[in-house]
Amino acid sequence: MQHLRHCQGLARVSLIGTQRTYLVKGAAPAVTTCVGPLSVRWQSHGNHGGQSGQAHTGLSPRWRHLIAGLVAGTGAVLAYGLYNNQAERAATSIEPVTPSSFPIYSQNEVTKHKTLDEGVWVTYKGSVYDITNFISMHPGGDKILLAAGGALEPFWSLYAVHGQDHVLEILSEYKVGELSPEDRMKQLKMADSSDPYSTDPERHPALHVNSLKPFNAEPPAALLSDNYITPNALFFKRNHLPVPRVDPKTYKLEIEGLPGRPVSLTLNDLKTRYPKHTITATLQCAGNRRSEMNTVKQVKGLNWGIAAISNATWSGARLRDVLLDAGYGPEVAAKARHVQFEGLDRDVTGTTYGASIPLVKAVSEIGDVLLAYEMNGEDIPPDHGYPVRVVVPGTVGARNVKWLGKIVISEEESKSHWQQNDYKGFSPSTDWDTVDFKSAPAIQELPIQSAITQPADGATVDRSMEEVTVRGYAWSGGGREVVRVDVTTDGGKTWHIAQLQNSEKGQEPASSPPPGQAWAWKLWEVTVPLPTETQELEIMCKAVDNSYNTQPDTVAPIWNLRGVLSNAWHRVKVKINEDNEEEE
Repeated sequence: MQHLRHCQGLARVSLIGTQRTYLVKGAAPAVTTCVGPLSVRWQSHGNHGGQSGQAHTGLSPRWRHLIAGLVAGTGAVLAYGLYNNQAERAATSIEPVTPSSFPIYSQNEVTKHKTLDEGVWVTYKGSVYDITNFISMHPGGDKILLAAGGALEPFWSLYAVHGQDHVLEILSEYKVGELSPEDRMKQLKMADSSDPYSTDPERHPALHVNSLKPFNAEPPAALLSDNYITPNALFFKRNHLPVPRVDPKTYKLEIEGLPGRPVSLTLNDLKTRYPKHTITATLQCAGNRRSEMNTVKQVKGLNWGIAAISNATWSGARLRDVLLDAGYGPEVAAKARHVQFEGLDRDVTGTTYGASIPLVKAVSEIGDVLLAYEMNGEDIPPDHGYPVRVVVPGTVGARNVKWLGKIVISEEESKSHWQQNDYKGFSPSTDWDTVDFKSAPAIQELPIQSAITQPADGATVDRSMEEVTVRGYAWSGGGREVVRVDVTTDGGKTWHIAQLQNSEKGQEPASSPPPGQAWAWKLWEVTVPLPTETQELEIMCKAVDNSYNTQPDTVAPIWNLRGVLSNAWHRVKVKINEDNEEEE
C-alpha cells in the first residue's frame, strides 16, 4: 500500500510502513492501477490542488461513484470490486528516490482529531489517516466515527472485508503521518488483547474455511454424505459476528408484542414448562453453491461450495406453545404478521443479528418451529447457538437465529440488515448500480436442491471397474418432500433414477413424513456404467419434489449479484483411467 502524488510527469509513491519512496514514470492522472505487488493511485497534481508532500484528502466524482458501490450493513459488508481498466495501467518503470517525509504524531495529537470540526483522524498499523472527507462515503455509515481519534483495528477485526486490498488502497489515500514508535508499540499490545474473536470455540480441522473472522466453514463434501445425521463438529458453520459467551444460569429470553407485560423466560423455564419436541431438519445457507455462480460472473459473498448444508436432530420447546402460553390469541393474529428474532451476537455498536419469519409459520400446528436447546442429543454447541437458537424447518438458514435473546411479535418484518438488505434474489440483469433491495422479498423457503458429493470433481475412476457409484444429497424447502433424483452421464439424453435414503443406514427405513413436514434431506446413491468411447465423464444430477419442482439446468439464468439460491443441475467431471495406464 502507498500514498502517491503526481507531479510533472512523475508520480511519487511512498510505501506505508517503510521509509522508501519511488518515482514512477509514465503516470496517467486520476487512475488507480497495479505495478507488480503495488496498488498505485495516480493523481493529477493540478486537478486536485494538492501540494507536494501532502496526503490526498478528496476523490474525484468518478471515484466517489465507484466507492459508493460499496454496499454494507452492520455485520455483513458486500463490497463492489473497484474499477480496473487495463488501458489505464500506465506505469512503465519504478526507481528509488528520497526517503518518506511523513510527519510523526503522538497518540495524544491524534486523539484531538475526533470531530468533523477538528477533522477525524484514525490510526491503522502505525500510520495516521485523516478520513474526514471519507466519512460520508463510508459503507457502514457514521459507525466509523467510533474509531475517531483512535485505532481502527478493534473495529475492523469484526469484519474480514476490511483486510482486502481495495479497502486498504482506499485508506492509503488519506494518510497524513506516522504514529510515534512508543505509541505504536502500545497499540500493538492493545490489538493483541482486543480481538473480539479470541474466545471463539475450537473447530474441527477437516472443515474447509471460507472466512476466519467471522468464522464460516463447510465440511468436505465426501464426508457430508457419509452420515444421514451430520455430526455436530462437521455441521457447516455460518457466523456473522463473534460467537457470544452466554452463561446458561443467567440466560433470559425476552418476548414482546403480546398483551400484557413482556415475558422473560430462563433456560430452565423452556426445559420444564413446555413439552420437549424433537424434529430432524436440514439447514442450508442461502449462499450454498455460490462458487458455481462465480464461474459465470463474480458475485459478492463467501465462496461456498456444495456443503453449506447439513442435517441434524433438534430438540426444544415449540415456539407455538411458548407464544400461546405468553398470551398470543385472535386479537394478536388480527394485526400482527411477523415474528422477529434477535440474537445475542453483537457488533461494536451493540447492534445484534436479527431476522424474522411470517407469524403464520411460527404458530402453525405443523410448522414445527423450535426454540431449540439440543442438537443431536447434546446441548447446542457454541457455534450453533448455545444455549438456545430458533430452528425454522424448511426455511433458509439466515432466519434460524442463533444465541436467541429476544422475540418480538410485530406488524412489520425485522428491520435488520440481514432481513432488509441481504438474502434476497434478483434478476441476472440487476447489478449493484441498479439494485433496490426493497423491491424483492426476503428469502424464506428455499428451492429444490441436490448435489453430487462422490465422486469429487476431477477424480479418476478405473475403466476396469466398468461402472461408478454416485452419491449425494437432495432437499427442498417449505416442507416439500424430495421424491426423485435423476442422474445422467450423457448430457441429459438418458437418466438413471437414484435410490433415496431418509434414515441412517442400518436403521429401519423411515416412513414418509406428513405432507408439508418433510424437513430433512434425503441422501441418494446410484451406480451407472462407464461409457467405452470417452476418457472423461461429466456426471449431472437433478432432484424433483412432491410439488414437481425441479432444478434449472444451468446457472446463468438464475445468476444474481449476491450469489444466493444457486440450485442448477450439479455437475462433476471425472477422468477414466485406461487399463494400460494403471499405476504399478
